[in-house]
Amino acid sequence: MPLPFETLIPFGIMSAMFVVTGVGIQFAQNKRNEGKKPCYSLDDWDRKMMERDQRLTGTIRGQTDQPVAAPEFKINSVWKVYKSFRNDYA
Repeated sequence: MPLPFETLIPFGIMSAMFVVTGVGIQFAQNKRNEGKKPCYSLDDWDRKMMERDQRLTGTIRGQTDQPVAAPEFKINSVWKVYKSFRNDYA
């Protein structure tokens, strides 16, 4: 029993869509990670180092080999500033 040619058109469209979505996801992941391999099972140390790298270079995956940090590194603190409620009810 031969394969009807009408089935090849939808099969080709479905196969093309799988390829397009796979390439799109790969492109998005590559763009997000700046061309580096994705990070898995990060611990607290890795997260702190990625935060430090972001403060130094402006991107999470960026790294620098400068021996001295930029002057902006002194003022872009990781401490979050919250408004204190204790002093408001005087």
